[in-house]
Order: sequence, then C-alpha cells, then structure tokens
Amino acid sequence: TFTEETETDLFGEQSVLCGGVSQLVQYGFETLTEAGYQPQIAYFEVLHELKLIVDLMWEGGIAKQRWSVSDTAEYGDYVSGPRVITPEVKENMQAVLADIQSGAFAKRFIDDQDNGGVEFKALRAKAEQHPIEAVGRELRSLFAWQQQDEDYVEGSAAR
Repeated sequence: TFTEETETDLFGEQSVLCGGVSQLVQYGFETLTEAGYQPQIAYFEVLHELKLIVDLMWEGGIAKQRWSVSDTAEYGDYVSGPRVITPEVKENMQAVLADIQSGAFAKRFIDDQDNGGVEFKALRAKAEQHPIEAVGRELRSLFAWQQQDEDYVEGSAAR
C-alpha cells in the first residue's frame, strides 16, 4: 500500500540506511581517532570498506557477507555486534517508527521548512564539520579511480 511504502521508506532511511549508518560510521571514526589511531586509517576501516560489506549483503544477504569475510571478522560480528547495537537501539528504532506513523516526523519537518529550514540547515552545517568529512575529501582526492564528486559543492549535493 501507499502507507506501507511511505512509512517503511522513511523508517529505512532514518533508522538504517542514512541516519543509522551515518551515525555508526561517525561513532566508529571518533572511537578510533580518540584512541590515537590515524584519521586516515580510521576512515578506511569504518567508511571506505563499508562498500565492500554492503555489496556482499546486496549480492547474497547477511549470510553471504558473513561467509565472505575472515573467521575473526565473522566471529566479531556475532559477539561484538550485539554489544554495539543493543536492544535499546531497537527500542529507539521503534520510537522513530512511531514518530513516522503518528505524523510527528512529518510535522517537525514541515514546520521547519515553513520556518526557512533553520533546524535542517543547522544540522547539515554541523554534520559537514565532522572531521571524517575533511579526511574523506583528502583521501578521495588521491583515488585515481574515484574522481566523481562533480555533483558536490563544498560537501553538499548541488541542487
């Protein structure tokens, strides 16, 4: 149904595909750099390699992804994944879904847009200042095969 598509699309974007993954990657980057690891190494480990994992999931589900990685990576998936993504995360996801279903998210977004997008612009500006963005720009500029940022202007999609 239209309702099902709309609600699941918004939920997927906010909780997993965009909001969830972005926050997880940023926290991973922060954890490594705060522990003294080089930002460039942290970037590769938590963001750059994510594409490899997502491609494996897309090709054959979580099972193929787990089968394709090293035994230590698979074991870490089972024992450390639940330590990071706890039952409280699921409860927070349920709250996000409730906001979508009740219209609270839509109201917040529309009210903000009616006010000139003040909150949205502030959140975007703050996100663009995260250290992972500067490190990513630096590293991607060195990739001969990945010169595809033409649609971005100072970290924002050209619109």
